[in-house]
Amino acid sequence: MSKIALFFPGQGAQHVGMGRKIAALYPKAQELYERAEPILGFNLAKLCFEGPASELDSTVISQPALFVTSLAALEKLRADSPEIVLGCEIAAGLSLGEYSALVFASAMSFEDGLRVVKRRGEAMQAAADATPSGMVSILLLERAQVEQICQEASGHGSIQIANYLCPGNLVVSGDNAACERAAELAVAAGGRAIPLAVAGAFHTSIMCPADEALAEVLSEVEIRTPEIPVVSNVDAQTHSDPEEIRQLLIRQVVNPVRWEDSINLMLSEGCTDFYEVGPGKVLKGLLKRISRKTACTTINDSFDETGGM
Repeated sequence: MSKIALFFPGQGAQHVGMGRKIAALYPKAQELYERAEPILGFNLAKLCFEGPASELDSTVISQPALFVTSLAALEKLRADSPEIVLGCEIAAGLSLGEYSALVFASAMSFEDGLRVVKRRGEAMQAAADATPSGMVSILLLERAQVEQICQEASGHGSIQIANYLCPGNLVVSGDNAACERAAELAVAAGGRAIPLAVAGAFHTSIMCPADEALAEVLSEVEIRTPEIPVVSNVDAQTHSDPEEIRQLLIRQVVNPVRWEDSINLMLSEGCTDFYEVGPGKVLKGLLKRISRKTACTTINDSFDETGGM
């Protein structure tokens, strides 16, 4: 018997025009953008639908934009295929996407989740502004090789693996000089290095001021026991205790994202049908690198795109 899992994308999946088709066709999706505006203090729908990209790509905008747009895509899925939403047994989200997953699982209200995500984006941007830093995607190398590269590059500044995405795809994060050296070492080792268009070294100690700001806003919101399990990025495990979830969300901004381990947990729990709910299809691609034959359907403005290779 098939077991359904939903996962939600993180920062980097945003693009101008996202959510526009869904909002036009699904009133409950449009309503989310309307509910977001007084919380954010700006017209999120206009930025998502029309851009400009330079503004949408900023951390303070892209995080709430992806959170709302992913939940808008969920409303499309709920309207078209309610049996999938009702039948979902586990959820996860990549970094920022964990908040979308928690709202889906009724651990947070939409409004509270958006307030936290807004503050998270602001705090992470401020931490990035304080320390020139970045992230580099390293492809085609083993985990041990990337760990060695970080060790060698650390003579140029702080650097560590920040995202364990899938076999042959890891992201390192740190001071700019260390990132540049890591990219050189990766290419010399036969890999590929792609600098990411992000504000700073997310998921490292460079984000430490952001975790304090996040702790403050999280202390003001209610977190409930999730109605279905949600996998934490920090330890790739599910948690039912609201206070434990709160603490893990604080730790998440300064700890590596263990996405490969999270997917392997879901597979070990018997998940066979995955749905990527939100912009892009990055998570679908990562899933194929982890479990090639597992089916995944994307739910976004392109509407359903199924792949079961």
